[in-house]
Amino acid sequence: MSMSTVKDEVRSLLKRLPDDCTLEDVQYHLYVIEKIRRGIHRADKEGVISQEEVERRLNKWTSE
Repeated sequence: MSMSTVKDEVRSLLKRLPDDCTLEDVQYHLYVIEKIRRGIHRADKEGVISQEEVERRLNKWTSE
């Protein structure tokens, strides 16, 4: 993914949203984009676990 400015990302978002979107729609999409960005940053910094490990942990919690 190329480095783009925040303004570029907002412009891109606005182009994708329908003309009749609300301010709440814009806010929601900006919120989701930021949450995804933070999640990717955290995964890069702290690492991730495999799908198998997630399933193992969930099975442990749900079987108790």
